[in-house]
Amino acid sequence: MNILQPSGWERPRGYANGIAARGALVFTSGQFGWDSHSQLVSERYAEQAIQAIRNIVAVLAEAGAKPEHLVRLTWYVSDRQAYFEQAREVGQAYKALVGHYPPMSAFEVRSLMVEGAKVQIEATAVIPDLA
Repeated sequence: MNILQPSGWERPRGYANGIAARGALVFTSGQFGWDSHSQLVSERYAEQAIQAIRNIVAVLAEAGAKPEHLVRLTWYVSDRQAYFEQAREVGQAYKALVGHYPPMSAFEVRSLMVEGAKVQIEATAVIPDLA
């Protein structure tokens, strides 16, 4: 995989401008901050976001993918203020669980389809060709 950073552009913080990869594609559904019994782990945004990331890592593992294979994340958050206020906590856990920053987009939405959910994250990964 190659990180795409146009020359002369300021380096982004917490995401990449682009990534080029070749291999088997893995797509996850939007993951909530819930456990294996579909129960939200907390009412707090940060704890839900961290659990959603853990869930993404678990789904990737089912395909033989690892966190380093992530090439795109899309975040849907229902509370922009909580997103920014708890960003450091989420960022530290994210770095420990994933370790790199692929291209990402984040959207504030009015609500999510799961009652009480504060975040839903979709992921795309590419398992590199062995050639």
